[in-house]
Amino acid sequence: MEEKIAPQAYRFQIGGKPVSCKRYGSGHINGTFLLEDSAGAKYILQRINKNVFRDPAALMGNIAAVTEHLRSRTDNPREVLSLVPTEDGKLWLTDAGGETWRVYRFVTGSLSLDKAETPDDFRESGFAFGRFQRLLADFPAHTLTETIVKFHDTPSRFAALRDAIGKDTHHRVRDAGREIEFALGREKYAKTLVALQDSGDLPLRVTHNDTKLNNVLFDRDTRKALCVIDLDTVMPGLSVNDFGDSIRFGASTAAEDERDLRKVSFSPTLYRAYAGGFLSACGESLTRCEIDSLPDGAKMMTLECGVRFLTDYLSGDSYFQTHREGQNLDRCRTQFKLVSEMEGSWDTMKKIIKEVLAE
Repeated sequence: MEEKIAPQAYRFQIGGKPVSCKRYGSGHINGTFLLEDSAGAKYILQRINKNVFRDPAALMGNIAAVTEHLRSRTDNPREVLSLVPTEDGKLWLTDAGGETWRVYRFVTGSLSLDKAETPDDFRESGFAFGRFQRLLADFPAHTLTETIVKFHDTPSRFAALRDAIGKDTHHRVRDAGREIEFALGREKYAKTLVALQDSGDLPLRVTHNDTKLNNVLFDRDTRKALCVIDLDTVMPGLSVNDFGDSIRFGASTAAEDERDLRKVSFSPTLYRAYAGGFLSACGESLTRCEIDSLPDGAKMMTLECGVRFLTDYLSGDSYFQTHREGQNLDRCRTQFKLVSEMEGSWDTMKKIIKEVLAE
């Protein structure tokens, strides 16, 4: 359904006059529109959700710096998102109502996938995020704004869980005893990656922080990965966390909120596929400690996410959107099932990383 063209669209240096503007994609945070001009060129027009991203100027500063760096490292314009400047040369627009807008050039001939249809799809997404790491390996990550403070500080997530248990504001602790016991039994482990970062063994990197499959664009014809999208959470972090978040989501055999835990399992096959793509693209730019810590990244991000779901359940479902009672507890259970299976496959996970490196 075509919609009225947002007046902000006229304030960007697109190739012709805006002639079409319609809602695009399935995102729930920003307002996203497919914009077409009189020359037939397509663009993505977005209004940034200021309730989620409280400092859109800092966010856009991060994106501008990172995309400029990426563009200097590749000759293929389809491998990098391209911001279109405003009429006065800026890379984003703040309108009279305080809303922040941006325009990207549309990546033609591309598609995104919500679920890998083959292991090769997952391998290609690993390649895309690995290439993202490699091309940004020499970028000074400390110069980026931390748009979500302590986003992957797992000990802080455990502190929040303990607080929720102590307050028990919605009288749900009694329904989550096994999950609480599972989480707290791994609280000491939760410090592993943060400690390696504090000691300097794990270097600060530019990280994406939302490495789901649908944040990679694929070439529609060749099915090869083109570029990484949705850069709103790009900030300083650990490469192993980006790797791990992909595994948490993509190497599971079931949906994140699956109630039947018999359907939920960790797939070493998908883990190998992703690791192969990721390391083929960035293995030479990672340190030995980063490579050795990739299995920990997978386990840590899965554990952390489970803890966040559990905390939100105990606190009354105030953060993650739910559509049915107990959904966050179900989400927690799937993550903890995956953690348990990873622990049972730990030697295999480490062996796969070594084998992939040797290929």
